[in-house]
Amino acid sequence: MCARKAAGPAPERPPMIGSRASSDRSGKLAFVPTRYAKGMVGGAELVLAQMAHGLAERGWDVEILTTCASNHWTWENELPAGDSIVDGVPVQRFPVVKEDIPERGVLEHEIMAGGVPSITEQQRWMNSGMRVPALYHHLVDHGDDYRAVLFTPYPSWVTFACAQAVPDKSVLWTCLHDEPYAYLELFQPVFTGVAGLLFQSGPEHQLAHRIADPLSPHAVVGCPVAVPKKYDPDGFRERYGIDGRFVFYTGRREGGKGWPDLLDMLARAVARSPELPFSLVTGGAGEIDAPAPIKDRVIDVGFLPDEERDNAMAAADAYMQPGRYEAFSMTIMESWLAGTPVIANGAGEVVAWHCKRSGAGLTYDDEFEFEQCLRFLAEAPEAAAELAAPGRDYVLDNYQTEHVLDRVECEIARWTGIRKGSVAGS
Repeated sequence: MCARKAAGPAPERPPMIGSRASSDRSGKLAFVPTRYAKGMVGGAELVLAQMAHGLAERGWDVEILTTCASNHWTWENELPAGDSIVDGVPVQRFPVVKEDIPERGVLEHEIMAGGVPSITEQQRWMNSGMRVPALYHHLVDHGDDYRAVLFTPYPSWVTFACAQAVPDKSVLWTCLHDEPYAYLELFQPVFTGVAGLLFQSGPEHQLAHRIADPLSPHAVVGCPVAVPKKYDPDGFRERYGIDGRFVFYTGRREGGKGWPDLLDMLARAVARSPELPFSLVTGGAGEIDAPAPIKDRVIDVGFLPDEERDNAMAAADAYMQPGRYEAFSMTIMESWLAGTPVIANGAGEVVAWHCKRSGAGLTYDDEFEFEQCLRFLAEAPEAAAELAAPGRDYVLDNYQTEHVLDRVECEIARWTGIRKGSVAGS
């Protein structure tokens, strides 16, 4: 049964890393998320933006360079280009150029099917989607203004092109997944020719060594997780009109995140076992399109503010993580902080790694194990709560924001320096 398979004692964890931060905070840092906007859905960009504000609070001279887009599906220029100040941090926005070229779809299909287009075709694939040439030229012209330039995620045009404009200053928050893109020759310079690579987990680090050699300087630093001060699960239920027991999913509702698979497996589990007591509450962006057996069980609460997302985590019987391609999975950390167990796709190497290390999650390898996890949850809620209990300490020991920022500062100081005659050093 999946619960017994995944619920063994947690392996010994490495000790919490204390303050390793460098006192050398001279020079300007540029953070380059592909999008930066209120209400944005997208873990990598949000984390990079939070990191920028966190280091600014520590005394770094920080600037955010980003696009005029907020929607990663359309890449429409919805926000004005130019300079602004957001929460005390300077922001420069650059317009997106997007061309709908039929060849891109053909090459995308070939790549995702496991094909290996020629390097020329890979370059055409990369350049036929969204581009931000004004941002690239800004870094060519003003690269010497910065001590380091931090990018995420690795497959975006912004990271691919702009990191190579200033390779000796580029630091990548890679968000690397075991997916067909990662193995393209196109990305080898991104992994092997920059100032440094920041990894969030052991499996991400191991994957990087499998796909690129020799790697640029690199370190596993984790991912910063904010710790809520309180939870209001009953208030969440009341505000959103939710009765009865439920499991929760939040994030992008799309194929790459395993959302259709989650719906299909839940529908088949309910068809076989209609006595299962759970609704599926979901927040985030994207279409739902629930199968008939569970149409009346899926509750869409839309985009949730952070506090309400945390309240939903605390109210849920379990958090569902169906995705295979996760570099960290912030949501499972938020679930564990709320004392809620995780039910996760065992094919997701990173999430399975977290579940094993923490001892606080269940993993499934097929739809029948998925159903067993739900049965365990339904029949043994007290045991499920005990299962989740070690998760909070796991997060607090490893991923508190201040500790992760310490590690990031340490690596930036190690990989970059003030170069003689540069503007950053003046």
